[in-house]
Amino acid sequence: MSAETTEQWAPPENTSPRAKPSAAKSWLKAIELTSRIEANPSRLFADVVEDWSNEQPDRPALISETETFSYRTLAERINRYARWALSAGIEAGDTVCLIMPSRPDYIAAWLGITKVGGVVALINTRLVGLSLSHCINVADADHVILADELGGVFETALPYLNRAPKIWIHGSRGNDASIDAMLDAMDAIPLQPSERRAVTINGRALLIYTSGTTGLPKAASISHRRILNWGGWFAGLTGASIDDRLYDCLPVYHSVGGIVAPCSMLCAGGSVVLADKFSASEFWHDIVRWDCTLFQYIGELCRYLLRAPPSEYETGHRLRLACGNGLRGDIWEAFQARFAIPQVLEFYAATEGNFSLYNVEGKPGAIGRIPPLLAHRFPAAIVRVDMDSGAPVRGEDGLCMACVRGEAGEAVGRIGVADEGGGRFEGYTDAEETEKKVLRDVFAKGDAWFRTGDLMKLDAAGFFHFVDRVGDTFRWKGENVATSEVNAAVTDSPGVVDAATYGVAVPGADGRAGMAAIVVDEGFDLAQLADHLSRRLPVYAHPVVIRLCAALDTTETFKQKKQQLAREGFDPRLVTDPLFFRDPASGAYRELAAANYARILDGSIRL
Repeated sequence: MSAETTEQWAPPENTSPRAKPSAAKSWLKAIELTSRIEANPSRLFADVVEDWSNEQPDRPALISETETFSYRTLAERINRYARWALSAGIEAGDTVCLIMPSRPDYIAAWLGITKVGGVVALINTRLVGLSLSHCINVADADHVILADELGGVFETALPYLNRAPKIWIHGSRGNDASIDAMLDAMDAIPLQPSERRAVTINGRALLIYTSGTTGLPKAASISHRRILNWGGWFAGLTGASIDDRLYDCLPVYHSVGGIVAPCSMLCAGGSVVLADKFSASEFWHDIVRWDCTLFQYIGELCRYLLRAPPSEYETGHRLRLACGNGLRGDIWEAFQARFAIPQVLEFYAATEGNFSLYNVEGKPGAIGRIPPLLAHRFPAAIVRVDMDSGAPVRGEDGLCMACVRGEAGEAVGRIGVADEGGGRFEGYTDAEETEKKVLRDVFAKGDAWFRTGDLMKLDAAGFFHFVDRVGDTFRWKGENVATSEVNAAVTDSPGVVDAATYGVAVPGADGRAGMAAIVVDEGFDLAQLADHLSRRLPVYAHPVVIRLCAALDTTETFKQKKQQLAREGFDPRLVTDPLFFRDPASGAYRELAAANYARILDGSIRL
């Protein structure tokens, strides 16, 4: 990148925090910002940035250790990427995979390419081998923008690609595949109407991958409308303004870290600090030195911060709000009190989902509610499910049965458009996978509802509370992990005859960790298993505990009976089979005896 595109940034003079707006005002502001979207279907999020660049060109938009973009620079960079896409022959609907670490140019890249009708697939930089190749193959991409430092990771996927896409190296000017020199040669002025193509809010802009409830990652289709809605809703509900600066240390290839967090601030003319990754030891120092007024969290992040030693910076900030999902009720008040956070905005949303919940009132433990003024536009419900099979429970009339207050069931959202009492479900690239997420004949013959795959319950005040995931997917280290993908990798390891993978609760940790019960022969070796998994799975998907079994129980149709295994967990006092835990420091599997189990319980060993 040329030197003139990177600008220096200094924090503003300290100002007094703004008063917390009422819940009603926050909702009204969000409605105001999102109600304008349909009026101008040709206005994309890149146009929002361009408008702010005209109004406040020198205000910082995206900030990081490596580079800082003002609104002017961001708008110009977006235009360069748009013209690069045109020059590279990327047609409307063509997909470009983006494999880059968190930095301002990441946001500029997908905003620019999508501005002229390209589709950008945001690829998890932690994937390797088959998992990585699967995501590229699903995208059916003709082009890949690859950070120079991730070249070695990309090579692990090459043998499994269906076809060879054109590779553009970002961050290296020493070869013909470099994209940097081409971008520098592109004009940065606003695009002419003839360059814009007929791109509207209805068109697909992004592919964001989600594990869903089963199988390998699925590519969720994200339209330009959805990006604008996410930006507007969160700008309104957080009360964002040009004076705000949000700290974002979440992965930019996920919907929250890469779209919700940056777009909420860019929608309001504020600034976003993009950290390369989360660090509990550096978090509060970063908050203070970048003078942030908000930060984006996931529940695991909050628990890590609470466990960390006190920092001299943890209350010396001017934060007014923390926004995120997964902050559990048992640590909510302690988290808010220790770190002097005036307001917490907890929300619930799925990347591909058709409804969201927002806890604007800040009720500890709740994930949000749908206010009465929006209930007719975005109806959500909780239906009874069979906890073993995950299938909905139906009455004699063949329709689903709604849960009573306090009863756990699967949350569903009616599919449709807002004016007709529903929410849009844009689905996946795979039509069959899309249909699996649709529940039909729910409360009336012929209706259709989106299946969240999440168990929830409703309290007396109308607030939703998260309970667990339906089925086999478990959440660990902030990631949804599909047991089928992990099980396939385990069973492919030499010496493994059969395997069953499932999630188990770990005392003091959020979510569930992966555990694999395996049957082995004389060729099995634990060290070889660990090495094999390191080449097949991202670290968060590695089984934390291994159980060696003589045999695995199955049904008469050969389906594994994993419920009993999950209930037994990994307590060596209860499980007589040999148990081994993954050493977080070395990655090796070590014997899980009673002494080590006790250390896991008291937190001395953190899995």
